[in-house]
Amino acid sequence: MNAKAKILVIDDEEVVRLSYLRTLASEHCNVQTVTNGQDAIQLMGTHAFDVVLLDLRMPGMDGMSVLKIIKERWPESEVVIITGYPGVDSAKQAVSLGAYDYLSKPAGPDDIINAANGAMMHKRWAIRCEQTMQAATVH
Repeated sequence: MNAKAKILVIDDEEVVRLSYLRTLASEHCNVQTVTNGQDAIQLMGTHAFDVVLLDLRMPGMDGMSVLKIIKERWPESEVVIITGYPGVDSAKQAVSLGAYDYLSKPAGPDDIINAANGAMMHKRWAIRCEQTMQAATVH
């Protein structure tokens, strides 16, 4: 993974945040964690993140609400939902709102690394395609 990858982990469980932080730090990422959606939205207002790992069930603002706000305000950020309560309906909703991926807990280190890498590759591909299209319209 690119050393410049900025990842935000949003989860109300400390053990989960620390686990993802340890896993991704070993991949040379810049990782920050928050415990709830409101703190995440505030942090994203001042810091750009490439990838967001987002829990669905949290006190206060739920993950779907956070996902919707992130994709409206920061569409360039890729979001991976990681939930302990997976379901077909929530997976469909997450994808329709713009989530890149949807994983169920417990997610192991390889799952987290693969999801974050995939999201970064997707983001880079989208940026490259956008630049190519802009260059084509200029010529």
